[in-house]
Amino acid sequence: MGREDDAMPDIADVTMVDVLRAVADPIRLRIVQTLADGMAHGKCGTHWDFGLHKSTMTHHFRILRQAGLTRTVVAGRTHTVELRRDELDARFPGLIDALTTTTGVPSGGTARTPASRSGR
Repeated sequence: MGREDDAMPDIADVTMVDVLRAVADPIRLRIVQTLADGMAHGKCGTHWDFGLHKSTMTHHFRILRQAGLTRTVVAGRTHTVELRRDELDARFPGLIDALTTTTGVPSGGTARTPASRSGR
């Protein structure tokens, strides 16, 4: 059985603001784009090779789960994370498609500042 901090909100309580706030971070957007393949992914693996510490990735997974985007499935010592695609598509039609086809996410996973956009 999962711990209380593994809990996710009921889909009826998920708001668009919370979802957009969660995916505003480029790393979390990349996580959602990876999970959009419909597969459950282990929390450890090369598909998460974003150059971040394990604790930082844990933080990002928690934010996505608390926002209602993902669920964590615990089976013994194995933790997998999956996108709540069907539920999200029903609540916010077209949102996940829009997020997963988004281009322009910086390859380093960090947002550019307004000064770097204007070339100053």
